[in-house]
Amino acid sequence: MQLQFLWKDSSSGGGGCPTLYAVDGGYVVQGVKLADADRAQLRQLADDEDAVFVPANVLDRLRTGA
Repeated sequence: MQLQFLWKDSSSGGGGCPTLYAVDGGYVVQGVKLADADRAQLRQLADDEDAVFVPANVLDRLRTGA
């Protein structure tokens, strides 16, 4: 998989997340893993899956193209 950096949250400071990457056929999101209590609320999370929190401003750029 070849990741192409698109952008990161402008308020992320010195850290690298949340960040959005484009790949063939979709996107990869780098972000802070959810707490166990939050993960427990996800439906049918497979063993090879995980979830991260992404601020709205990161994904809103997909809609606006800004």
